[in-house]
Amino acid sequence: MRVVDLDRETVKQGLADGTMLVIDVREPHEYRAGHIPGAVTHPLSSFDPAAVSALIEADGRRPVFACAAGVRSLHALHAMQSSGSTVAEHYRGGFKDWYAAGEAID
Repeated sequence: MRVVDLDRETVKQGLADGTMLVIDVREPHEYRAGHIPGAVTHPLSSFDPAAVSALIEADGRRPVFACAAGVRSLHALHAMQSSGSTVAEHYRGGFKDWYAAGEAID
């Protein structure tokens, strides 16, 4: 599996310049409790690579998976790559890193 770890500053820059689509794979209750501004939710428990691929294609921005700490986002990458996708980037620190750094949340 090909994995590219991104740090908080890279994710912040991608969101700020509008080039990055953050796909949050945490569960709905986690997402509702707080998430990275602009992130879309696709919980790992009901993850559908075809639906996520369609979202990525329609959106056109660079897709980056995120979760709480970088574990579930790796599972999402594996599911995507197993379905033929070349998506490889995830936010290594996830929401915990974002929140701990005092970044804004929605």
